[in-house]
Amino acid sequence: MAEAREHVLTGTRGSITVREWPAARPRYVALLVHGYGEHIGRYEEVAGVLVAHGAAVYGPDHAGHGKSAGERVLIEDFEDVVTDVHAVAELARSAHPDLPVVMIGHSMGGLIAARYAQRHQDGLTALVLSGPVIGDWELPRRLLALDEIPDTPISPAALSRDPAVGAAYAADPLVWHGPMKRPTVEAFVRTLETVAKSGDVGSLPVLWIHGDDDRLVALAGSRPGVEQLAGTGLTERIHPGARHEVFNETNKAEVFADVTRFLDGVLAR
Repeated sequence: MAEAREHVLTGTRGSITVREWPAARPRYVALLVHGYGEHIGRYEEVAGVLVAHGAAVYGPDHAGHGKSAGERVLIEDFEDVVTDVHAVAELARSAHPDLPVVMIGHSMGGLIAARYAQRHQDGLTALVLSGPVIGDWELPRRLLALDEIPDTPISPAALSRDPAVGAAYAADPLVWHGPMKRPTVEAFVRTLETVAKSGDVGSLPVLWIHGDDDRLVALAGSRPGVEQLAGTGLTERIHPGARHEVFNETNKAEVFADVTRFLDGVLAR
């Protein structure tokens, strides 16, 4: 795989750092949308799989995350983050104007990707949601009911059955290890409501991947949101025993095959 490049874009609330993983002769563009508190650098292996499959891959660090500007993990309006991701899509399209574009969003990135698909459906060929924050996610309501949000970081063990994944996460200086911030939690609630009332994505093919032992974003909570968002083209793959980060799970080869098989079917239409 060719060495990744970095771009810096002007985002809605400061500079946004974007990573590009180029492909020699790409047949599609893949946009990666990362989750809460992390950064796009954690998707190196996912990008490698996609590049080998024929994708030119792009992904931003969201505002307040990774190498991008902004107070850490502060997101006051997810509509701004969707706008930033659209700027990344435009960067990719300027380099590859004739290629189909697919979006892959994990966790909070699944919420952002879902809203992106509602706003920019015509610009996408497929949508992949991994452990998406969508539907009935009870954590924000529980946190907002408290006078003070506790400083309880995400448990590394909740990410994957592979302990090396949790250890790397805990040691990563670009990962946020502190408490959630109230404006961000409030923005989650608003955007969950916005996605729920903004309609489905029609015939856009959607792949939903989830671990049935996801302790951060419960499978049962995501299901109604995914089913409401997806129109006529939903494919689901639920992995027994898998935790939140299915792309970092012990059966990740199976998960990657889910994605590439799905995309092959979409791109062949």
